[in-house]
Amino acid sequence: MAILNIRIIGDPVLRTVADPVTEFGPELAKLVADMTETMEDVEGAGLAAPQVGVSLRVFTYRIGGVEGHIINPVLENSEDFQPDQVEGCLSIPGLGFPVRRYRQTRVTGVDLHGNPVTVEGEDMLARCFQHETDHLDGILYTDRLEGEDRKAALRAIRNANYDAITEQTTSKRAKSVGTSFGGSSFGITP
Repeated sequence: MAILNIRIIGDPVLRTVADPVTEFGPELAKLVADMTETMEDVEGAGLAAPQVGVSLRVFTYRIGGVEGHIINPVLENSEDFQPDQVEGCLSIPGLGFPVRRYRQTRVTGVDLHGNPVTVEGEDMLARCFQHETDHLDGILYTDRLEGEDRKAALRAIRNANYDAITEQTTSKRAKSVGTSFGGSSFGITP
């Protein structure tokens, strides 16, 4: 397993709709294992494949003792909303804003062997499923902000020196970052 570099806002892969997974095998198993290890290394609640430069519909999660991965996720959200909570994102370091999310989510998809998976979550787990699925659709949590929060987030992003933040974040994470894959078979963008 390897700890992968996390892409930072401004990287085009974060704004690209990820492709469905159609091939299951050792490379996909390695991707899921590496994403899980990367998520744990940075103490993240979830990690989507585009965040590590892979444009595939895969995410890992770990919230309150519930952990796993979903491939080709499809969400069914409740009609009601949970109270807004501050969200952050590994791809937008240093920022956090309250985001409106559905109270409950059922996610269906498959595991790394292609077996059907269904997980239901409320509160933070539901929030995580929605946040990570947004990544697979090229959406960042800041896109969901409204009013003054949206203005403040865009201003902070515009004023942030993300080149310096990327360098600091990469250097901080470099102690544990390993190599990713030997090629580009999983759509790893340079």
